[in-house]
Amino acid sequence: MTSVDVQTSTLDLGPARALSCRECGHQIPLAAEFACAECFGPLEVAYDFGTVTRADIEAGPKSIWRYKGLLPVPADVERFPNTDPGMTRLVKADRLAAALGVKSLWVKDDTGNPTHSFKDRVVAVALAAARTLGFSVLACPSTGNLANAVAAAAARAGWDSVVLIPSSLERAKILTTAVYDGALIAVDGNYDDVNRLATELAGEHEDWAFVNVNVRPYYAEGSKTLGYEVAEQLGWRLPGQVVIPVASGSQLTKVDKAFRELGELGLVDPTPYRIFGAQATGCSPVSAAFKAGADVIRPVKPDTIARSLAIGAPADGPYVLDSVRRTGGAVEDVTDAEVVEGIRLLARTEGIFAETAGGVTVATAKKLIETGQLDPDADTVLLITGDGLKTLDAVQDHIGPRATIPPTAAAVHEVLNRG
Repeated sequence: MTSVDVQTSTLDLGPARALSCRECGHQIPLAAEFACAECFGPLEVAYDFGTVTRADIEAGPKSIWRYKGLLPVPADVERFPNTDPGMTRLVKADRLAAALGVKSLWVKDDTGNPTHSFKDRVVAVALAAARTLGFSVLACPSTGNLANAVAAAAARAGWDSVVLIPSSLERAKILTTAVYDGALIAVDGNYDDVNRLATELAGEHEDWAFVNVNVRPYYAEGSKTLGYEVAEQLGWRLPGQVVIPVASGSQLTKVDKAFRELGELGLVDPTPYRIFGAQATGCSPVSAAFKAGADVIRPVKPDTIARSLAIGAPADGPYVLDSVRRTGGAVEDVTDAEVVEGIRLLARTEGIFAETAGGVTVATAKKLIETGQLDPDADTVLLITGDGLKTLDAVQDHIGPRATIPPTAAAVHEVLNRG
């Protein structure tokens, strides 16, 4: 594992020992920093893990805190109010597998988190780190799910929150953020405009922890818990392949990091695995770069119903390319029509109602199988990261009652006989 030579801080963030530049390797003590002073590359957490065993993890709480020995959080993290997400179900999806033409398929259903998306994981870690770093306000720019998670976590912790969203955000996600009564501010512009504004504000307010800006290195580590849980729930083994939706790209790279850490620590056999990224065609800069064999991500203006993935300049895009190429995977994209069908396919085969990002994942898996890029005989996991109740507008014109009838049995039979 990473060995840290810099002078370390007295901060208690568990096994975290420093921040390390992903480009040049320069390390600094733990702090609220996200860019390398030497080359302006992104910083990530470096660790000295020590000994971590399966027994230690299995004895932990039924939340992401069972993995606290692998995360940048205090040793006593459970003492402080947080939303305590994680340990969501891993569903053996045999009916979906049959529909897609694969032998062994699981769905990691993260709709069961406190605000019904995986963002509760990253925000919980960010909040724990932010408290240790001395912040008192939780903030973010968001495409929706993060807004929900930040507002809820701040309310639970007794903190103020400041949440910035594009004014075009889905109505359901606006309401499910506003209900927590923090400062919710809609901005005329897309996510990239909102993100630039958040970066400016982070420099002006020393007590505001923008979870995906000035405390981003800690926040991003929360996505590792998806990888940890998948491996543990599979009986402490890695899947052969996994399909992950791509917005900023951080989730995909951190699941990859989690799989590598588990192998290096001897918690699983370090078997080969392939990682696949999923994007909507209306915002697919990483897919475009992958298909072109490029290393540079060209920003795009998002135009898709999958708004939670609508980040036109994804910060971790180049690292997504690194992960999928290193593991022998790929990045693919699907149309909005395919996204809707992906949502409906998952719902009718497995009883799981996913938001548009989940539709992207399912539809991309289908496309990858049809093009021969996914191995139909390999154990496959699809990450479903948000609840369909958040994006009802995406399906409202495609589904509804089969008929409106008078209250008679004959009328019911007539409808059913029509098929």
